[in-house]
Amino acid sequence: QVQLVESGGGLVQAGGSLRLSCAASGRTFSMYAMGWFRQAPGKEREFVAGISRSGSSTDYKDSVKGRFTISRDNAKNTVALQMNSLQPEDTAVYYCAAVVSGGEITYKQGYRYWGRGTQVTVSS
Repeated sequence: QVQLVESGGGLVQAGGSLRLSCAASGRTFSMYAMGWFRQAPGKEREFVAGISRSGSSTDYKDSVKGRFTISRDNAKNTVALQMNSLQPEDTAVYYCAAVVSGGEITYKQGYRYWGRGTQVTVSS
């Protein structure tokens, strides 16, 4: 089992940047593929970015490609989401998630462990 705690959310103007971080408990962090999701008010939670166990593979939602970067540090049990050129439509609660992975692949669904989320608000 792994516990996840997000940090780094906040209020930023359009065009600005934020860096989200997710700290994971446990000694088996490198066994998990990790992902970031978001949920805007009145909308379903959606996949934003995913990263494989070692970080060799990444995947992104089309609308964030070129603006967001997911990374991980297995020595520190952390995964980050660097968000640049933020737009008002990026406003949402952002969640970190983990799934046990059998290989160097990314996942868009099937995550078992979730953090509580961190609010990102982008003003126009």
